[in-house]
Amino acid sequence: MVTQQFEQRTRELIDSLKAICAVYGLGNDGNEFKIITQVFLYKFLNDKFAFEAKRIRPKLAKAKSWESAIAALSANDLDMLQMEMGPDTARLKPEHFIAHLFGRQNAPEFAKLFDDTLRDISISNNELFAVKTDGGSKITLFDRVSEFISDPSKRDAFCRAIINKLGDFSFERIFSEKYDFYAALFEYLIKDYNKDSGGKYAEYYTPHAVAKIMAAILVPEKVRGKVKNVSCYDPSAGSGTLLMNIAHAIGEQRCSIYSQDISQKSSSLLRLNLILNNLVHSIPNVIQGNTMQHPYHRDGKALKKFDYIVSNPPFKMDFSDFRNELDTKEHQARFFAGVPNIPKQAVDKMAIYLLFLQHIIHSLKPGGKAAVVVPTGFITAQSAIDKAIRQHLVDRKMLAGVVSMPSNIFATTGTNVSILFIDAGNKADVVLIDASSLGTKIKDGKNQKTLLSEAEEDRIIATFNAKKTVEDFSAVVGYEQIAAKNYSLSAGQYFDVKIEHSDMTPAQFAAKLHGFATVLDALFKESSGLERKIKKQLTGLQHG
Repeated sequence: MVTQQFEQRTRELIDSLKAICAVYGLGNDGNEFKIITQVFLYKFLNDKFAFEAKRIRPKLAKAKSWESAIAALSANDLDMLQMEMGPDTARLKPEHFIAHLFGRQNAPEFAKLFDDTLRDISISNNELFAVKTDGGSKITLFDRVSEFISDPSKRDAFCRAIINKLGDFSFERIFSEKYDFYAALFEYLIKDYNKDSGGKYAEYYTPHAVAKIMAAILVPEKVRGKVKNVSCYDPSAGSGTLLMNIAHAIGEQRCSIYSQDISQKSSSLLRLNLILNNLVHSIPNVIQGNTMQHPYHRDGKALKKFDYIVSNPPFKMDFSDFRNELDTKEHQARFFAGVPNIPKQAVDKMAIYLLFLQHIIHSLKPGGKAAVVVPTGFITAQSAIDKAIRQHLVDRKMLAGVVSMPSNIFATTGTNVSILFIDAGNKADVVLIDASSLGTKIKDGKNQKTLLSEAEEDRIIATFNAKKTVEDFSAVVGYEQIAAKNYSLSAGQYFDVKIEHSDMTPAQFAAKLHGFATVLDALFKESSGLERKIKKQLTGLQHG
């Protein structure tokens, strides 16, 4: 009940921040998401600090104002308090608190004070919370938020409106809650900022069903709690849905997250997701940059190898600018099946997912596991690179299976998708599931979307993990069988062909045969009649 109330209050806070942006002309503006997510994060860090301070010094919880009680501490005492706090709590000073800004809101140049406060928090916590670019520069936690308002005379009022919304309630009571609360919250927070089409690089949200199925197959129930000190990587991380799901399955403190994404917006959202989900220790591994051109994570000079990789890469994208840079000896081991050529037209439809898939296979540790969203066409395509990748997985016995999903599982793209499960340790049979007939179709804005029920998601997971053959749903096949079928990974090609038998007496059989013969006689007569008519008409034709 408490969680539901907080969820409601939090949604109201997000909605009211959006309403303020709309009043000041920033509704659905490109900068609105920066303001909403950064102000929300400021509130979250303030309340997390309060929660930790009161946990360490219970006296603070009894004080009339915990903020004033902390402000009264000596510099030495404040240092000691901060040293006792967890590594994922921002180091705040009394002048950083929401209550301090609330009390100063009528001061002249309040917008400057607001911005300076957020910038000071960024600088004090740069080591902890900054995201790096592939060139090594740091993207700090907060921008100068008021400067998104183009009219300087309105900035003070804008910041006042915001600070008045932040003191209404505190997150403190829900810091003991687990991931699921934050997952719903995060989805709500970013729902208006992830509407780009499927062709855009890593900007759209991976549906919950896909993320859940991936995590539950990569980390099945029987090994949960036993996996530890592992690395999880996503080379096109977006806002981090897939990484959060696998970290949750393994245990946030048992794994380290590594990511790269070309979009600064996505990297900022991923950072927020890590902070919300107790994964602050992984923020230094969040890199903004082009994974194909400048893969960042390395061990020495070699590319780093990972225990788990999850990815929903962009399927199509123009990479003609750097295509030839990748088709060199230096990258041969990484792009073992080849680099797609630049087409004469429609360069924006170049199959970049084939590069991501090869990069993922190359980045797996021996015995590592991966789950990748691919267009369903990939699993049967006979073109050179597609087939060579499948052949590589089959010949080296590093495939766990494939789940072909229903159409429109992504509302933003009509492309049918499958989840490819790679397992460098699976030398036994491979599971192929055709889940395309599952789900319920609903309207989502202008698009149609397919939703899987929880029971359907669980059916896919249970069938895969048990390696079970189910008529017209799943096939369990050997590597040799796949090689014999042109390396096809389509479940339907391995289903048994059904021949229906029905019992009938000799008399019934004769009657049925006679019926067929009578129908055929009538058809033959009709056919010969038509033949005579056509010939007659042809002889009547004369050259005009």
